Amino acid sequence: MPLKTNPWSVPRSRNIPTTSNLNLQLVELKNGETFNGHLVNCDNFMNITLREVYQTTADGERFWKLRECYIRGSTIKYLRVPDTLLDAVKEEQNRARDAGRGARGAHVSGGRGGRGAPARGGRGGRGGPPRGGRGRGRGA
Repeated sequence: MPLKTNPWSVPRSRNIPTTSNLNLQLVELKNGETFNGHLVNCDNFMNITLREVYQTTADGERFWKLRECYIRGSTIKYLRVPDTLLDAVKEEQNRARDAGRGARGAHVSGGRGGRGAPARGGRGGRGGPPRGGRGRGRGA
């Protein structure tokens, strides 16, 4: 059974359109109109393009069949997407995260300090030899 989801909580992925070309999407707008069709494209603003679309009025009295339709993301109330699509996107995100961990995530002791500068001085801060006291003073 399809999952009713807030459009802003859908996992964002560049592969949503390619993964979902065979899956029927239901989109309900804030004014109550509904669109059923195949998702072709989706951008970061949640603007979507659907193909083979059935549009229904808010009262459900009238229907239209459209070859293609563009929906602005700010007018969307919710999307209903199949669980298989959500699972595929989550798997893709997990693979990308695991690949990133192998390259950047390993911490090797020694070498560099906390913010990327070479470790100097021993107690953090600006490093260099200890000079004593507070402030800039008269020097060593």
